[in-house]
Amino acid sequence: MENQTTEQQAQSEQPTEAVVQNNTEAAAEVTETSFQDLIPESFKEEKSLSNFNNMEDFVKSYLHAQKLVGADKIPVPNKHATDEDWNEVFKRLGAPDNPEGYKYSFKDDEVDQEQVKAFNQAAHQLGLLPKQAEGLIKFYNEFNQGQAQSLEEQAAQSALATEEELKKEYGPQYAKRLEQANKLAVNTLGKEFLENTYLKDGSRLGDNFELIKAFSGLADKLSEDEVIKGDGSEYMTAREIEKEIASLTEEGSPYWNKAHPNHRKNVEEVLKLREMLNG
Repeated sequence: MENQTTEQQAQSEQPTEAVVQNNTEAAAEVTETSFQDLIPESFKEEKSLSNFNNMEDFVKSYLHAQKLVGADKIPVPNKHATDEDWNEVFKRLGAPDNPEGYKYSFKDDEVDQEQVKAFNQAAHQLGLLPKQAEGLIKFYNEFNQGQAQSLEEQAAQSALATEEELKKEYGPQYAKRLEQANKLAVNTLGKEFLENTYLKDGSRLGDNFELIKAFSGLADKLSEDEVIKGDGSEYMTAREIEKEIASLTEEGSPYWNKAHPNHRKNVEEVLKLREMLNG
């Protein structure tokens, strides 16, 4: 009796397994069917449909096309287009009619107005949109600020390195020698030139070890007298000034003879030297 029941159950399960197998094969056939196979015969010749490999891509393309319905369309010029053709496109995209049409969000004192004016001319010729133009100026400013900051940091590091070298070179005399060298360098080359001239290694000219050492040596040769600056790059020691005044005012010199053609010149030279001497 039990054997008979088992045989009946086995027979009843066989059709179910067959149905499952058939369904699985059918699903596999559907899965293997490509999107191109689903296109009706009357549309298979449409080349635009050959770009789609699945239903998702087709639906996305359709929805995108629907969004463009009624939108203002701007044709893209071909390779034979003239400058006028491109200018018309740029204008429709939002480019201003003239260079003065570019307006920026930054303040006038934040940028060089002459540079902005020149940039606007180029931007208009290239058909840049206002947003693009402002983006480029912002990038340029940020880039320059970064470069300037990097240059300052490098100059500061070079100055520290020079300071260490000079301390090793002069020992206890470091402060005095540096002061003499700086005073002579400023009198000769000018403070602005020394501070704003950068060498290839990123250091300022005024922080260059060899330059400071050279001026320090020159200061020694000029004696221990204070170095006094005259007109332009002229410099003299107090002793040299006194010697020159004595020469110009010696007995029998044009300085004492009002009738002499060089009298006025000598008097003016003596006055200038005395002004230098008295500060």
